[in-house]
Amino acid sequence: MAHAGDVFDDIRQAEAPVLSADAYQAEFAEEFERSTEGVWKLERAQEFFEPDVASWRAMMAGEWERSLAMLDELREALAGYYRTRPQAHRVRVVETPFTPYLQWELNVLAVRAAAGERPRALHADAVRELERDGPLPEIVVLGSSLLYEVLYDEIGGHVGARRITDSRLVGRCLAAIKELYGRAEDMRTYVEREVAPLPPPTISGRTRELLPRFSHHTGTFRP
Repeated sequence: MAHAGDVFDDIRQAEAPVLSADAYQAEFAEEFERSTEGVWKLERAQEFFEPDVASWRAMMAGEWERSLAMLDELREALAGYYRTRPQAHRVRVVETPFTPYLQWELNVLAVRAAAGERPRALHADAVRELERDGPLPEIVVLGSSLLYEVLYDEIGGHVGARRITDSRLVGRCLAAIKELYGRAEDMRTYVEREVAPLPPPTISGRTRELLPRFSHHTGTFRP
């Protein structure tokens, strides 16, 4: 797996234009719609900040059952969305014990899986050898010559992305993500065994205080 660690280091060091959050969201939506090869995502961070998502806000307010009910209401709409979109694959790296965010997001991904997305869960122990210089980056690959390193601030708020179009580097990264995907577990099976039996997450007062300060757009397939 040394080659995989090298490619992620190369991505961090590659020269690339930086897009604002709005510019990235708009560009991603356009590229995803016309993609003939689908999208592959590597998601590593254990905390993201998503105040524009109603289910996330309910979770943060301590309303866990309402948060999950909102996710169930999305299932039909998501199924319709994925019927007309390219395939979407995601490797979701997980650490235990789960952060409140991750416990919530894994439920989100189980709903997405039922609707047609293809997420899998991979324990962080499986990527430790690749993280010599820090956690793996957040990566979205669209086709053979377009890759985004998605950027977040210190609390997980989306702030933009770096666009990389070096086809050789994109190809190496896509191969590495597919290798990790092959080692990962079906999301619905993982959530049923590891997540569903858990009690509701505990949200700290300090985390709730941050809610009014940040916001970013989140699409149906969070890029």
